Amino acid sequence: MTLDTALNLALADTQAIDDCWNRIGIHGDKSCPLLAEHIHCRNCSVYSAAATRLLDRYALQQDDHRHVAAPEVEGDVVTRSLLMFRLGEEWLGIATRCLVEVAPLQPIHSLPHQRSRALLGVANVRGALVACLSLVELLGLDGTSSGPSGGRIMPRMLIIAAQDGPVVVPVDEVDGIHAIDERTLNAASASGTQASARYTQGVLQWKGRSLRWLDEAQLLSAVTRSLT
Repeated sequence: MTLDTALNLALADTQAIDDCWNRIGIHGDKSCPLLAEHIHCRNCSVYSAAATRLLDRYALQQDDHRHVAAPEVEGDVVTRSLLMFRLGEEWLGIATRCLVEVAPLQPIHSLPHQRSRALLGVANVRGALVACLSLVELLGLDGTSSGPSGGRIMPRMLIIAAQDGPVVVPVDEVDGIHAIDERTLNAASASGTQASARYTQGVLQWKGRSLRWLDEAQLLSAVTRSLT
């Protein structure tokens, strides 16, 4: 799924959302008469209503399909591609099949009535309002742990293809996409290490670190529940 396709899904509704912020608002020609009062579109009730309709769309268009991708074969070794990223002090990996794109960090605009603790608000991605969720909250991680920092460490946003449209999740650092031997993943899954951890298939050693391999099907299901 391309980012443009995913963002088109985010704006698809039974009635088109009037993205006035892109036409006459802060991202347009700034001719909106309400700008003088609100200064920025994110302070306007029209913008908030559009964000609410976006979340309503998630609630109305749920389905039960699950995407199953075939493993990649490199020579005689079967591998699976995982995106490695960090939240606080913990490194995690998620299958790239549910990833749309890694994007720069964007401002997150809170909503008047949050539907769940995991819902941070919405972010503007290329002119489209996209729901923003906290993986720290969904995974039950320690939100007070900051982890390493430095000039080369850049927080990012992961754009994830959820069942009913894209969502964005902020992360503290992205290492990249790595092909992992399927035998290593199978061993991590069979070991039962951290089997009780939320939405986790297993834990494997990677670059001298313990990496938590996420169960993307369970995680995406939790994402959908957080939006409805």
